[in-house]
Amino acid sequence: MKDRIQLYGFNNLTKTLSFNIYDICYAKTDREKKDYIAYIDEQYNSDRLTNILCGVTDIIGACVLNISKQDYDPQGASVTLLISEETVPTDQIDVSCNQGDLAMQAIELLREHMMRETVVAHLDKSHVTVHTYPEFHPNNDISSFRVDIDVSTCGKISPLNALNHLIGSFDSDIITMDYRVRGFTRDMDGKKYYSDHQINSIQNYIDPGTLARYDAIDVNVYQSNIFHTKMILKEIVLADYLFNVDPRELSPEVRLSLKDRITKEMLEIYYGMNMY
Repeated sequence: MKDRIQLYGFNNLTKTLSFNIYDICYAKTDREKKDYIAYIDEQYNSDRLTNILCGVTDIIGACVLNISKQDYDPQGASVTLLISEETVPTDQIDVSCNQGDLAMQAIELLREHMMRETVVAHLDKSHVTVHTYPEFHPNNDISSFRVDIDVSTCGKISPLNALNHLIGSFDSDIITMDYRVRGFTRDMDGKKYYSDHQINSIQNYIDPGTLARYDAIDVNVYQSNIFHTKMILKEIVLADYLFNVDPRELSPEVRLSLKDRITKEMLEIYYGMNMY
């Protein structure tokens, strides 16, 4: 909206972005599959994911209140950030959060992102979460890596501003995004507003150079403020999908077969159905 709405009290609109990426890899032997999973676990461990989410928080103009992170055995990681639109005063800090000892850990790990008074405090209705899902099947040479990120905010800040940062933080063969505005807020006269910004597609918030590399489809329900976009890479460069294998060592027939199998895997994920 061109003219800023004069609201009565807090902006109660909740804006939620669900961002999912898939990365595909060809790993033939059991050793290659395990090495690929170990590589992914190292590349996207909870420390790096925390830095990515703190970058999201910076971009949307929020403050970190609380961090919880965990690496899993045998694979995968999760991170959750509680965030607020503004810095929380030190006298409101809840010392029971993070068992009372995250403050110094967070300062060492995230010095560039966080201030002392924003380390641990009460939940302020907003959060950022990430979960990773590396996986392979013993009977399939195609392995995959999925990342789910949810950014839920209220107030003036919008998670859509961090889209390009998220896309650039991962090797993304397939991307699916859902954005929803929930609830309503009131102006000074009591009139309800079900959105505080205009949007007709998530694609409007993605860098044109990035969009040019993908085929994209929108499924939007405008009257419910629900927006869905999914994207798949247009061009498959075989060398980008082989783990510890040089495509020049493969025969043309094998290279063509692998490219077909990788394409099929990506299309099945993109359309959400098995293809025969």
